Amino acid sequence: MDRRHFLRVLAATGAAASLGPLTAEAFAPHPTSAVRGTTLPVRVPLAGVPREHLVGLPGFRLQGRDWKVGEDLSHPDGPIVLHDGTQACVIGKRTEATYDEAAQPYFGMKLADVALAGADLLAEHLLARGEPDETQVRLAAPPAASSLDPENYYGRLPWTSFVGTRQCADTMPVYTSGSTRTYHADQVFADLHDPKKVARRREGLLGGWLPAVHKVVPLDDGRWYDVLVFADVDANDRFVVQTWHRTALVEQGRFTRVVYGHSYPAYPPRREPPQADAFYAALLRFHDYWHAQLTDLPPVRVPVAGWSDMAAHAFARELVVRPDGTYPKYGAVDRDYYGNEYDGFQDTFTSSLYANLEWGRFEQAAAVLDGYFRDFVQDDGMINMRGAETGQFGLTLSLLARYLRYTSDASLLRKHRMKIEATVATLLELHDESLRLPASDPGHGLIHGWNESDACLFPDPALWWKPYYANSALAARGLLDLAAVWPDVEANAANAASMWKTHAEALARRVEESVRANIRHDLKPPYVPPLPGVRLTFRESLAQEKPSEQQWPHRVYAELLQADVLSDDLANVVIDGMRGHGATTLGVVANIGPVDPKSRDILGFISYGYAQQLLRLGRVDEYLLFLYAHRHHAHTPGSWTAGEVADITGGMPLFCMPAQMTIPLLLRWAFVFDDSAGETLWLARAIPHAWLDTGEPVSLDAAPTRWGRCGVTLRKDGSQLSATVTLPADANPKAIWISLRGAGPHVHIDGETVAEADRRGDAIRLHGKPGQILRIVSTMRDSASSIRK
Repeated sequence: MDRRHFLRVLAATGAAASLGPLTAEAFAPHPTSAVRGTTLPVRVPLAGVPREHLVGLPGFRLQGRDWKVGEDLSHPDGPIVLHDGTQACVIGKRTEATYDEAAQPYFGMKLADVALAGADLLAEHLLARGEPDETQVRLAAPPAASSLDPENYYGRLPWTSFVGTRQCADTMPVYTSGSTRTYHADQVFADLHDPKKVARRREGLLGGWLPAVHKVVPLDDGRWYDVLVFADVDANDRFVVQTWHRTALVEQGRFTRVVYGHSYPAYPPRREPPQADAFYAALLRFHDYWHAQLTDLPPVRVPVAGWSDMAAHAFARELVVRPDGTYPKYGAVDRDYYGNEYDGFQDTFTSSLYANLEWGRFEQAAAVLDGYFRDFVQDDGMINMRGAETGQFGLTLSLLARYLRYTSDASLLRKHRMKIEATVATLLELHDESLRLPASDPGHGLIHGWNESDACLFPDPALWWKPYYANSALAARGLLDLAAVWPDVEANAANAASMWKTHAEALARRVEESVRANIRHDLKPPYVPPLPGVRLTFRESLAQEKPSEQQWPHRVYAELLQADVLSDDLANVVIDGMRGHGATTLGVVANIGPVDPKSRDILGFISYGYAQQLLRLGRVDEYLLFLYAHRHHAHTPGSWTAGEVADITGGMPLFCMPAQMTIPLLLRWAFVFDDSAGETLWLARAIPHAWLDTGEPVSLDAAPTRWGRCGVTLRKDGSQLSATVTLPADANPKAIWISLRGAGPHVHIDGETVAEADRRGDAIRLHGKPGQILRIVSTMRDSASSIRK
């Protein structure tokens, strides 16, 4: 039955016969929403579901089964329970305040002082006692979108979230009131048109991570407006996003008024509002559709609310943003960022491929890789996009190697072999060109090129055709990684791979040499410029040179560190210089522009390379600050819309998909992380004490690595810390280490005492056969201060 015909029939039958139209034929699933594989929809035994606070709501009949609906309305975060008498689908709620809850933002410091300081004053405050406290990080500055002024958004309406489906080629924005562009919640309750009332709202997602927007606007004790919005997963429209709506007034645990909607306002008699049963049937279909899309996510357990859900939501949101779930889009809704000129943006590709690989979503990773090389990589290796970013060519090559190591799928790389080799040739040509420069030239041996795509938009893009360190560093990383696996793709490629490795090693040596030679030791802390041969710092250059060749230094630093070609001492110098000279905000890479006393911005996307290097160097407290700050200040609260750039004054950031993929990467690496050389696997290196202090298990299972899948579980019980590790299934690296942060002097593995030679502080070296399960037990250090420094 046609979807619109189904809705017309449903409306015409009225409430008295509301079960009639909801037949299997009337509610046939969209082909792309079918359950993937053999995984069944998530259900739990009804007997184990608490039901004492559930308010009965209209049930429905779906595909031959009768369903009952109940909802806990005793508080705004009460679950919705749909059940067939035996099995239940429990859809939880969790909302977060969208307004500033801090008594004093910036810990009482003046915004101007924070903005103008070279040092990252907020980071210094939060790290003063060692591991940062997540609540204090959240309260350090107003949350994103907590202070909305349409004048700051060029006249556009400041939407805070959006909904959609995999099969639809567009998305639907959801505004602060819960309205969309086609359905208006404030037509149900006029109060929702009042910015002051809506400003005190809470927002969240149904089921923890499902792309269904939930808004709560409090009125007084026991009274609130409750708004739900989600996309119709059974709609077939190519570009039109059909949406379901529930707008309600809750008073003392009951609905005193509730209105259901589908996509548009009523136009009687042809378009009547849907009945409640249709809404709840659609909600169940929505729930099952999205769980089916993410069946391949490895199980992760974090006992502190939100973290595991953020990872799942990022992958769901990627499927919403990408038409058919795979075609790339940089942003959503607004022409800027959703326009076709952004589709081939390299960061969209690399962040997606990286995150999907790290979480074992190999089918999605393959589709993203195949589509990008088919549609956006030309035969000569150039990209079908306005302006190439030189370093991203190198990152692409590195991720291709990672794809092969994780999946063993050489056939897909063979399919695109000519384009991959043309990408390699591009970097080799640029390297050869740099070697023709005089030895006295600061750029000798360093790849020249744009580091940032936006360089191509200016009247004279040649100003940014420079030897930025990241260009050569990521080229070295990509060539080195791909050379190691390319003979597995191309049988006669040994000589070519050897030549690529030679180029990579020369580039890495030259980067190290040049960075050391250009350190400003006259500054405290010592300062590393984004390119050689400059005397002004990036702040000085941005103030004095219009335009500045040091534009976008944040990208240079993040990519330079991500490449991991610097020795540890030099990488530490770069990081310390960034924190000391204005290149970080709240511990996250800053979006660097001319100094402004009214703002100091966070870079929400591409900054994960900086965090990656923090973890490599064992700077775990700073890694956790980055993790917390990115969650709470680069995302809108509750609805988790990630911003390309976010200020720390409560403005609405512009969404971009690469920023959304950052938390999945950071969370995965906190549990499972490998070194660039492919020799060492680190487990539990950045698990916060706060997670362990709950006494609940903290775990990631079946995480993919280049040696096969592995898993780790930790649990603290009083003074004892235990861990269970499943070693990689296929092979073991040269070394496997697990970090037992706060562990005491006595550690046992399967009952045997760990030798001193296998300990480095809190890190324990593991030995065993591939796939072996190890059980580790340790007492905790006596003093909490020894844990917290």
